[in-house]
Amino acid sequence: MITSPNHYELALTSWLFDNGVRFLAVDQQKRKVFARNKIKTFDLLVYPNDTAIASSRTLVVEVKGRLFKGARLSEASALANWVTKEDVIGLTRWEQIFARTEQRQSSNAVFIFTYKFERIDVETDGLETYDFDNNLYCFYAITLDDYRKKMKQRSPKWQTYDLKAADFRAAAVPLGELLINRTET
Repeated sequence: MITSPNHYELALTSWLFDNGVRFLAVDQQKRKVFARNKIKTFDLLVYPNDTAIASSRTLVVEVKGRLFKGARLSEASALANWVTKEDVIGLTRWEQIFARTEQRQSSNAVFIFTYKFERIDVETDGLETYDFDNNLYCFYAITLDDYRKKMKQRSPKWQTYDLKAADFRAAAVPLGELLINRTET
């Protein structure tokens, strides 16, 4: 487990641990070590189960925590998916670094959107939810490549980008589908 003041990261790492997914968290206290590189640090390295759909590549992960205020997950516009320009540039650079340094595996950069439900009666349309610290969460993953293909500028002032709801829904997958082979017996 990691210690972090960020409940979104704590919920995600708890889910990873509970599902037997190996990961390594970046110690947020040591970000100064990375500062010399002038690259925004990522949050996690995640190692999907060897038999998962995602194969055994290392995932360089940026966690984006968002509050879900809607009543139904099927409300397409309710899933906030914005990221910063710095997030995109940083993940791109780290993906390149890991692809060069890992000899036997390829790396892939991924945004994991961790949604905390504001309401307790959300209709999840069958999506797996996770109870952590008396709050309910769900997790969607989208590769950096898929995100970059469709991203549009959200705010020039804040240098943020997002995807149209339909584009996000088409490219993002529930985290369990990416990391865990649930057909094992």
